[in-house]
Amino acid sequence: MVVAASMPVLYLVQERLPDAGLSLAFRPASLWDGQWWPGILTSMFVHGGWPHVAMNAVAALAFGPPVARLMGGPKGVAGFLLFYIACGLVATAGYGLIHPASYDSLVGASGAVFGLMGAALRLLGRRDRGLRRLGDPRFLTPALVIMGVNAAAGLVGLAPGMEGARVAWEAHAFGFLCGALLIGPWAKAFESRRTSFASPPDLGDPEA
Repeated sequence: MVVAASMPVLYLVQERLPDAGLSLAFRPASLWDGQWWPGILTSMFVHGGWPHVAMNAVAALAFGPPVARLMGGPKGVAGFLLFYIACGLVATAGYGLIHPASYDSLVGASGAVFGLMGAALRLLGRRDRGLRRLGDPRFLTPALVIMGVNAAAGLVGLAPGMEGARVAWEAHAFGFLCGALLIGPWAKAFESRRTSFASPPDLGDPEA
């Protein structure tokens, strides 16, 4: 997938920037002081290291295809990329709203990737490419597990000696919810023409 492949390529470029891409990070306080609004977008294209890149690329490869298959053709490609970016923007903005006074740098595509995850969970296992209801246990159960693990990961930075290992779990949560909610209207706008694979009840010869 292009999104996953772009992550290591962009990180190679990032490593060669004078500030290693730090100026492209998002700082929540910029939502209010106007210092660096573009960071709300550019931060999802830079990462904090190769392990960070690898985790997001693998997750994008795992959860991106079901969403991409829903949207075919040139219009679908544009729709997929816009969906990915929209989830990332919501994730970053949500994090900024929760930490309005923070000047800590936020980088990474995790919020956008969690958006793909939320959307994919509503699509997986549906042969007709329809969406699972938000209240369907087959969506709700894995969603709660993922959000529980995500919240637990956010506690890592509170452990003694792990102050530098903060995880922006709130951004992940916002991205996941955005993907799960947005995929419905997005599918109506960008979904490729459905192809039915259902067999008729009577498998005899077709009528002349």
